[in-house]
Amino acid sequence: MIDEATVTALARALESQQVERKQSLSDKSKVEQAICAYANDLPGTGASGFVLVGVTDAGAPVGTPVTDQLLRDLANIRSDGNILPFPRIDVYEAKHEGVPIAVVEVHPSPSPPVRLRGAVWIRVGPTSRRATRDEERVLVERRRAWDGPYDQTTVHGATIDDLDLELFRREYLPNAVDTETLRENQRSLPEQLAALHLADPDAVPNVAGLLVLGHEPTAFVKGAYIQFLRIDGLELADPVVDRRELRGPLPILLRQMDELTRAHIRTATTIAGTDREVVRPDYPVDALQQLLRNAVKHRNYETSYAPVQWYWFRDRIEIHNPGGLFGRATPETFGNPGGNDYRNPTIAEALHALGYVQRFGFGVPMARRACADNGNPPPEFSFQPGNFAAIVRSA
Repeated sequence: MIDEATVTALARALESQQVERKQSLSDKSKVEQAICAYANDLPGTGASGFVLVGVTDAGAPVGTPVTDQLLRDLANIRSDGNILPFPRIDVYEAKHEGVPIAVVEVHPSPSPPVRLRGAVWIRVGPTSRRATRDEERVLVERRRAWDGPYDQTTVHGATIDDLDLELFRREYLPNAVDTETLRENQRSLPEQLAALHLADPDAVPNVAGLLVLGHEPTAFVKGAYIQFLRIDGLELADPVVDRRELRGPLPILLRQMDELTRAHIRTATTIAGTDREVVRPDYPVDALQQLLRNAVKHRNYETSYAPVQWYWFRDRIEIHNPGGLFGRATPETFGNPGGNDYRNPTIAEALHALGYVQRFGFGVPMARRACADNGNPPPEFSFQPGNFAAIVRSA
């Protein structure tokens, strides 16, 4: 957090490319562009950029009320999924010449290029603009020395021939990159994979690239599959009536999970009154979909070869995945606003690009609501250091 003297100096430095001034949040897209551009830090200064809300173009404070809602709206820009990978920002109230203003402090991303709705933005002087192909290449090269999350680890021995490039062209690329950039695009396929964080600058696939696009992800990431058991009873030792192993790149895996869920849900019809039927499934599809996708998205792929284990008992469904809570997520904050974190940020980004994650941080609240609407008890969660479990009981 910067002090008042620094805020005033930034606000009055009209030629600085380090600061964007806005009288209000009425033009949110400009604020998003500035955040994306500062996160990319094309000059490589390593210095933070600042968006000052409540300041005129001439650097004077306007007295815009700094409400909790304004600060929440600014903070939500980090996780609403429009800017990916997630930018690192701090949002706070500060004083400029004695007048309250809102400050968004944007830290340079260790994993550029950062995209806003599929487009890469950079800072040129006091304005933000789209990056050219060469500028985007500079940002990709900067990742070489970065020790990032496991899902961006280069998998030596893999090549782009291990990726389903037709899936990349047909589904991933149109969803991850904005139309204008694609229309102007003269980037090679290796450049596109690297710019979307699915390969390193030498076009060697990383863990996320193989999990999302790989022909055979388990050849490189051993535990990357789903083990499903339908059990006719209440315990694991009871008879198994259906057993599956779901394998493949994540888009295929998620579709298989959806199909299996719908195949096993049973629907009861009851008569309400004299002329109305009530149809109710024993489990809500939406709740299971969210919890299963969370298991795939947040599991530990690095130190465990165990699959996601999906047990369908007579009275409940249990979903177990390797890896406990991560980062700032705790048992107290889990499932609440601001309580989520990402062990696999590139996988989360990919699932968002492909439409399997609509909003970040809403999976558990959506599962809770779906259970309540269907008459199921609230989902239960178990947090262990090396394991996470979600349990949904029958309606």
